[in-house]
Amino acid sequence: MKKTILSLAIIAITSSVFAQNLTTTSATVAFDATTPIDALPKAENKTVIASLNKTTGAVLFEAAVNNFSFSNPKIQEHFNAANWMNSASFPKFTFSGKIDKLSKVKFAKDGVYKVTVSGNLTVKGVSKPVSTPATITVTGGKVSAATAFSIVLADYGITGAPIDGGKVAKEPKITVAASF
Repeated sequence: MKKTILSLAIIAITSSVFAQNLTTTSATVAFDATTPIDALPKAENKTVIASLNKTTGAVLFEAAVNNFSFSNPKIQEHFNAANWMNSASFPKFTFSGKIDKLSKVKFAKDGVYKVTVSGNLTVKGVSKPVSTPATITVTGGKVSAATAFSIVLADYGITGAPIDGGKVAKEPKITVAASF
């Protein structure tokens, strides 16, 4: 009898914990470094892993660098090269953060919730703090999240002639969207 009660308690606790953590393997991260000189340095990655914990507000995402798809294969080759993103040595970039003022979000109630997410973005092994407005939408019990922010490429050790020559934006826009 004691074993049955213990087993049921463990199952209940485990189910409760997992119900609070939302995950997806098909979030999207877009990279837009277009300039007036060149409209091609724009890419999208639709195979991003994302997680949102409804209890703690923890937000995580991880994107494989070589999964960014550019319209021009040559730009994609340059993007992954050693002197740019160096995807062979740094195969992913990550974000680990938290929703500020999580109590503003009512996960049990349909609505659009404006929040701020703060954490660390790691690109090429360099972590920098990021704080950005985000939108969390709850519709019929389904949760989605979206944000957009800019980064300074030089902060992550990304430099070169295309940036200096104005063909690639020094501060590209990063857009993240996830449906859980």
